[in-house]
Amino acid sequence: MTKTITCILCPNGCTITLDTERPEETVTGFSCPQGREYALSELLHPMRTISSTVRITGAAHPRLPVKVNGNIPKELIFKVMREIDKVCVKAPVKCGDVVLPNVLGTGVDITATRDM
Repeated sequence: MTKTITCILCPNGCTITLDTERPEETVTGFSCPQGREYALSELLHPMRTISSTVRITGAAHPRLPVKVNGNIPKELIFKVMREIDKVCVKAPVKCGDVVLPNVLGTGVDITATRDM
């Protein structure tokens, strides 16, 4: 089966095609070296980032914006979001503070993206 992926690593936006049965041997359509690696990664082990909010007490606003400080496996997005939903922090919080360390054992932390 053939899979088509649009590369997002550079402004070219190459349309990369690969065979899911033999991906490493069949990657075509990339114009920079990163495109090949991106397509293989996207097919074999897709990763994503998450931005969200958590509850905060003692602050001017009821929600604190947060994000992951690395990529997480795509298949864990909804589980990570459920973990984020459980978090409630107390002000003051500084931008960059870890509000949920090593979420689901991924080695990725959930961090505040603003002072409150």
